[in-house]
Amino acid sequence: MKVAYWYNNKDIRIEEVPIPVPAAKEVLVKVLSCGICGSDVVEWYRLPRAPLVQGHEIGAEIVAVGNAVNNYKQGDRVFIAPKVPCGMCFYCQNEHYPQCTQIKERLPGGFAEYILVPAVLVEKGTYPLPESITYDQSTFIEPLACVVRAQRLAGLKKWQSAAVIGCGMSGLLHVKLAKTKSCKVIAVDINKMKMEMAVRSGADIIIDGQDDVAAQLLTKNGKLADAVFLCASAHSAVEQAWRCVDKGGVVVLFTVPGPDKPVVVPVNDFWMKEITIRTSYYCGPPDIQEAMKLIGSGVINVEELITHRLSLIDIVKGFQLVADGSESIKVIIKPQG
Repeated sequence: MKVAYWYNNKDIRIEEVPIPVPAAKEVLVKVLSCGICGSDVVEWYRLPRAPLVQGHEIGAEIVAVGNAVNNYKQGDRVFIAPKVPCGMCFYCQNEHYPQCTQIKERLPGGFAEYILVPAVLVEKGTYPLPESITYDQSTFIEPLACVVRAQRLAGLKKWQSAAVIGCGMSGLLHVKLAKTKSCKVIAVDINKMKMEMAVRSGADIIIDGQDDVAAQLLTKNGKLADAVFLCASAHSAVEQAWRCVDKGGVVVLFTVPGPDKPVVVPVNDFWMKEITIRTSYYCGPPDIQEAMKLIGSGVINVEELITHRLSLIDIVKGFQLVADGSESIKVIIKPQG
C-alpha cells in the first residue's frame, strides 16, 4: 500500500509498505478521505517527530476486523478520532479531555491507503458514519468538534457579538457555529476570497484585517466584541485580538504564534476591564458527538468549504496550498485515487 511520509512541507515521500493485518481487537480501514489540517503544515510543531505519516481528519471504510471485534464488520463506514481520553483521570473527570494523562495510543496517520486502528480506538474512538455524512464531510468532524469545545469554553451566548480573526477553515467553522446561536458575527481577514466565504457562511460584518480592526468594529458594530476567537497565528492578529474584546469579554486563543514569537498580554488593561483569556486545544468525545449531529443534520453546511480534492501523489501540492492559504479553504486528500 502507498503511504506519505512527511519530512517537511516540501518533502513528502510516497512509499510502498505492506498492508497490515489486524490483531484480535483491531480493525483495518481503507481511507477514503483525509483532510489536511492547519496544524499539519506548522513545521515547528511537527518537525521534532519527522519523518512521520500525518493526517487525522479521516473518513474510512472497514475492510477487515480482528476475531475479537463484534461491534463492527467489513463494509462499515466510520469516522475515527485521532486519540481518545480514558474518561477516568482527574482531567477527564473535569472535562479537560485533551489533557488526559492516560493517552498512549494514537491513530496512525491517514495519508495512507490503509491504516490499522489500535484496539483502544476501536473500542472508544470509532464512530459509525450515518448515510447523511459523506466521507469528504466526515473530515470536518474533528475540526468542528474543536470549534464546538472552544465556543463552549468561551461561554458564548445567544445575541452576543463574536469576532473571528482569521477566516481559514477553522475560522469559517467558528462563523457558522456562532450563527446557529443567533450571535452577531464579525469576520476579520486580509484575503478577499476568505472574506467572501465568510459572508456566505453567515458573517454579519466583514472587516479587512489590514485596517484598524478595533476602530472598524466600533463603527460597524457599535461596540467591541463580547468574544474574540483568534484563528490566525500572525503576531499582528494577536495584537488585533487584544484590542477587539469588550469589557467583561473573552479572548479565545484557538491558534497561537510559534514558540519563538513572544506575545505581550496587556495584563493591566485586562485586569481593569475583567477580560478573560482562554486557550482551546483539541476536543473531547461530547464535542465529537455534537459535531456529527451538526453536520449530519445539515445545520452546519461543510460541503461549501471544500476547495480542493487531491490524490495521495499530489499531497505536496495540497500541503503547499494549505501553508500558503491564499487560494484554499479545505483541502482533502483521496488516498484511493
